[in-house]
Parts: sequence; C-alpha cells; structure tokens
Amino acid sequence: MQADAARLFIMNLTQITAFRAVMDSASLSAAARKLGRTQPAISLSIRALEEALGLKLFERQGRQLIPVPEAHYLHAESGAILDRLAGVTRTMQSLAGGTAGVLSVSAMPGPAAYVFPHFIANAIDTLDQVSLSITSRSSEQIAELVRSQSIDFGFCDAPLGPLQGDAAPAPLGQTGETGETGEAKPAAEAEQSYLLDRISADCFLALPEDHPLCRFDIVPIAALDGAPMGALQARHMHQKRTLAAFAQSGARFRQVIESQTFLPLLQFIRTGKCLAVVDPLSVINDRPQTGHDSRVVFRPLAQPIRYDYAILSPRYRPLSQVAQKLRSGWMTHLHDLLASIEAAPRWEEQSSPPPVSLPLSGSDD
Repeated sequence: MQADAARLFIMNLTQITAFRAVMDSASLSAAARKLGRTQPAISLSIRALEEALGLKLFERQGRQLIPVPEAHYLHAESGAILDRLAGVTRTMQSLAGGTAGVLSVSAMPGPAAYVFPHFIANAIDTLDQVSLSITSRSSEQIAELVRSQSIDFGFCDAPLGPLQGDAAPAPLGQTGETGETGEAKPAAEAEQSYLLDRISADCFLALPEDHPLCRFDIVPIAALDGAPMGALQARHMHQKRTLAAFAQSGARFRQVIESQTFLPLLQFIRTGKCLAVVDPLSVINDRPQTGHDSRVVFRPLAQPIRYDYAILSPRYRPLSQVAQKLRSGWMTHLHDLLASIEAAPRWEEQSSPPPVSLPLSGSDD
C-alpha cells in the first residue's frame, strides 16, 4: 500500500509538471520543448493525470487543448505545491552541503566566554541557515550531555584514562573546575557512549607586568621557589601536575589563593597579589577581553607542564553535515590558536589526528 502511494505521488509530480508546462505554453509541442521531453510523453502524462483525478482538464479542439475551469484552479494550486517542493529541495541540498541545519554545542566557561563563540560566529558567516544553541557548562556536565546524545559536540577538559570512545572516566571538571569529588567515574559509567579527540599544550606562567621574573624569556620553575602562587583546587589534575613539576625542580609551592577557575586568578595577578601557572587558552582569552591594558605577562616555563583539552561527540547520534563541518573546523582552529602562542599543541596518539584546514574561519579560563 505504502509503495503504491509512493509511486502514485512520484507519478503525480511528473504529471503536474507536465500539466503546468502545457498551461504555460502556446502548444503541446512548446511544452515538450520546455521540459526536454517528447510530445507523446507530455500527452501521456496529461491523460494519466486526468485519469487519476477523474475529470477532463482540457477540451480538445483539433490540435489545441483548451483548459476547463477546473484546470485553472489546479494550475494555481499546483504552483504553490511545486514552489514548496523546490524550497524543500534547496533546504535538503543546503543540509547535505553543510550550509544549513540545527547545531547544539557546549563549551566550558573560559572558552565559552570568547574563543569558542568567536570561532562559531565567524564560521557560520559562510552558512546560509543555521539554528544554533550554544551553552556554557562544566566539563562533567558536557560529558553527560554527550553521553546522553543531547548535543552535537562539546569542548572541555580531557577525561582521564582510555580515550577515543573506550569506557573512559568522566572529565574532572571544566578547566579550573572539578567535580564534587574530583575523582574519575567508573569506566562502566561511560558505556562507550562518546567519541573523544584529545589535544595537549604547554601551560604558561602568568605574572604581573612589573614582576622581577619578567626579565626571563623562559622562566625556570626553580625561580618560583616560595613565590606567592594562585592555584586551582587540589583535586584538579592541573594542580597535581603543577605540584609534581615544582617537586621535581626542588621548588616550594606557596599557595596563597585557591580558585575554581583561572579567570579569577588573573584579577589577583593584575594587582600583584600572586603568580599562577595557567592553561594556554587563558593566554588567548585574556588579550581580547583586556585589550592592551592587561597588566599580566605570560611566560613559558623551562620545565613544561602540559594541559589536556578534549572535543567530545556522541557515538550513537550521527552528526549532521553542518555539525561535522563546525567540529572539524574547531579542531583545526584550536590547533592553530595554540600553535600561534607556541604552546606546542599535540593531538594525543589515541585521538584522531588534526584535520586538514577548512575554509571555516577555547579551558574554562
């Protein structure tokens, strides 16, 4: 039954196209030329349409076809039908080409404040019709959204443990933000429900512009022995790595301020209250938001401390063309941003390699 209905619908579209060509042409032969079909084929389509409708649409007077009143009604209505069909066709072509569609993305607060939406805004300038939902969430929340197949992709702190969709523990929280316990969730909870691309890059030392250590182009961690430091919460992986690096350099880590995210630490650094080891996207985020009056200087460390980011996408929800294009574009853009500040970005071995650059023109802090 459904197959018969589908065949009838397809046949009627062909018939309506032929009917409109006849109505809009001076003769049957002119209609045939307009459609690139033979005159007998046009005649056959008209007869089939009349049989399907159960009424004559034309009076035949010699070689002429004279439309009956009902034909004029069908002509008006069929125009709307074909216009609507053409619109649907154009929309589907846009969807297939990745220039239209519905996009739902999320990023942790730092990138969501500037870097991520700045990229999205420039990327969709080249897209015709995109309905966008962009949210700011913690890394744990982003992982849950992706696991539930609720968003197209998310950008967050990298989770610990196996990658690339293996049963990986949840992220520890957004950049500079941990979960309630700061411990990885059991592997079974992930249920292999998302795909992951991990990129790591070097952290930077943030210090006041008039600090004596600004004389160093590259700051040795030993020079930070006993310096007042701002830090993330102790359970955050970044803080654990920072403490390990200080210990390896024989430097004492003197914490004076603890923050859930990096952005508040920058305010204390500006006023000379402390220094901090920050993720590389904080360097990129700070410039547009403070202009040239940042009063914060960023220096690489002689003993690198790496920071891990992740792009998560659902395993069981195929991405639309526009989502694929934006996700791939963000991967390329993110790598280029980190390379521009010489943070030595590296896609981890278990993750997908960085994609080829696209024409499409980021850490909680």
